[in-house]
Amino acid sequence: MVQYIVRRVLLAIPLLFVISLISYMVIELPPGDYLVQYVASFENATGQRLTQDEIAQLRALYGLDRPIYARYLRWIWNFVQGNLGRSFQYNRPVSELLAERIPLTIAITLVAMVFSWAVAIPIGIFSAVRQYSVFDYIFTTFGFIGLATPSFLLALVVMWIAFSRFGFSASGLFSSEFIDAPWSWARVLDLLKHLPIPAVIIGIGGTAWLIRIMRGNLLDELRKPYVTTARAKGLSETRLLTKYPVRIAINPLISTIGWTLPQLFSGSTLVAIVLNLQTVGPVLFHALLSQDMYVAGSILLILSALTVIGTLISDILLAWVDPRIRLGGG
Repeated sequence: MVQYIVRRVLLAIPLLFVISLISYMVIELPPGDYLVQYVASFENATGQRLTQDEIAQLRALYGLDRPIYARYLRWIWNFVQGNLGRSFQYNRPVSELLAERIPLTIAITLVAMVFSWAVAIPIGIFSAVRQYSVFDYIFTTFGFIGLATPSFLLALVVMWIAFSRFGFSASGLFSSEFIDAPWSWARVLDLLKHLPIPAVIIGIGGTAWLIRIMRGNLLDELRKPYVTTARAKGLSETRLLTKYPVRIAINPLISTIGWTLPQLFSGSTLVAIVLNLQTVGPVLFHALLSQDMYVAGSILLILSALTVIGTLISDILLAWVDPRIRLGGG
């Protein structure tokens, strides 16, 4: 197991390098750069045109006068040293920009994940055990509705109902008086008051998907001979379910950790934009639109690293939970 982990870690290093290279090239692929959009917006706002000398000075100031490989090497070297660069759009260090939004992103996504798992696993087990019952049909119907409904559309519907029926805004994570206020217990309580709505909206789609996965896998396991043998030996139904088929049916849910870690960092971008959430997703979206390469490149590289780390954790947990994987690897 130790050799397996070491080998995976060593393979992850060149993989991350290639991913960072591809991500940076993708950011640079659109024509122009951040300065082109900045100059265009400045001229539209003021009605004044910048001279070529002024544009050249700005290009040298932002380091955009260098070749693309030189900009990449400078960025990746600073990134390895812990310097994520400076945002062109916000005129702030990228690390400070992300530090403000990462805690809120993790809080929303963690609550959404706990909601999804706490609801999906029991319902999936119940639907499999009571296959074709009335409750199974009800849960299946709601599951298909949850899968078919985009999260951002659900966010719009919730915002409309909250405002038209109850007279309050469901957008944002803070009340108006706490948006720019320093952290305090009152601000934390206000955050907790606004947290359930976006967390449930983000978690609905994942809940419906996990219910279908859990139900289908458990139905497959319940039809296998070892379940019949366990029943013939007099094992109680509850102990039979928890000890054997549920442990195996939950394996695909454990494998989702590979994309859960980057989701913790980024959150749901479309829902965050619709609900005006102060998370990392909207920052990445606007950075890609404006070609703010240090912000976009740093976020994409962090997401890639978290994906690789999450996949490694998933493999280790699967080997620990499922003896077949351990014995097969041995």
